[in-house]
Amino acid sequence: MEFSAKQIASFIQGEIIGNENATVNTFAKIEEGIPGAISFLANPKYTPYIYTTQSSIVLVNRDFNPEKEIDTTLIKVDNAYESLAKLMSLYEASKPRKQGIDSLAFVAPSAKIGENAYIGPFAYIGENTVIGDNTMIHPHTYVGDDVKVGNNCILYPNTTVYHGCRIGNECIIHSGAVIGSDGFGFAPTADGYEKIPQIGIAILEDKVEIGANTCVDRSTMGATIIHSGAKLDNLIQIAHNVEVGSHTVMAGQAGIAGSTKVGEWCQIGGQAALAGHLKIGNKVGIAGQSGIQRSIKDNCQVMGSPAFDAKQYFKASIAFKDLPDIQTEVKMLRRELDELKKQINK
Repeated sequence: MEFSAKQIASFIQGEIIGNENATVNTFAKIEEGIPGAISFLANPKYTPYIYTTQSSIVLVNRDFNPEKEIDTTLIKVDNAYESLAKLMSLYEASKPRKQGIDSLAFVAPSAKIGENAYIGPFAYIGENTVIGDNTMIHPHTYVGDDVKVGNNCILYPNTTVYHGCRIGNECIIHSGAVIGSDGFGFAPTADGYEKIPQIGIAILEDKVEIGANTCVDRSTMGATIIHSGAKLDNLIQIAHNVEVGSHTVMAGQAGIAGSTKVGEWCQIGGQAALAGHLKIGNKVGIAGQSGIQRSIKDNCQVMGSPAFDAKQYFKASIAFKDLPDIQTEVKMLRRELDELKKQINK
């Protein structure tokens, strides 16, 4: 499918600088641009490429002013990265969608499948499960009994949704993710550890995205909840009875222990670890590899293990690299002080 600069600018409320009839049919990074492609420039680091790119159209921020002649057509917008996301969503939506139940899929007689849904080969849909309209269940996906999946969702191959779990509308679950596996609950006894049955469920609200091989455990009682608009990267562990607030994002290999509540609009870096039974406020930033052992108030930025205020951490890290020299100076000062004491005592 081909689009002109004029059509694109109309869709994203942009200003055209150049040929309004320039057309594109694909996307490309600015440094790898080809004729017929649209690229974007948001990071100043890539500015030199705009003078050499072969892309037919480039999205730029409104404050961009070229320092020399540019061959490509520019479309100026308020936010180039956000506008690119809108265009890519439009492009993705224009692709043909699969529909219908494949003859090699298993769908329980009591299950309800919505209009225009797709159930791929070797997918399993359990008893009393509801699959919403326009939802796509890709091959080798397991959706257990009494599950509800909303409208316009995508469950990619080899995802697993355990019994009783709830998935809202417009959710995306990537390959290998597991929703609703047992929480890690065991009671110590004289003979070892007695398993505590995990009788709750896991809930994903609307527009949640779960990365590949990420696990969201079911709760001991009640529900583990990922609230609307939250985005979880690959290889993340969400333990039982955790709540992740709306529009919070988490990078790969992060983990949250049981019963911790994370607020809205938080940003959690890769490999960060949050201990159990904590309360993390709204709009909290947690740097990668941070260890969180206590609750955090709203609007704080923390890093380190154990984590503390990010500004203080940077100051401490400057001092940390000087510790060997500081230690040498302290030993020398102690020797000088001892000599002075000896002289005074004489």
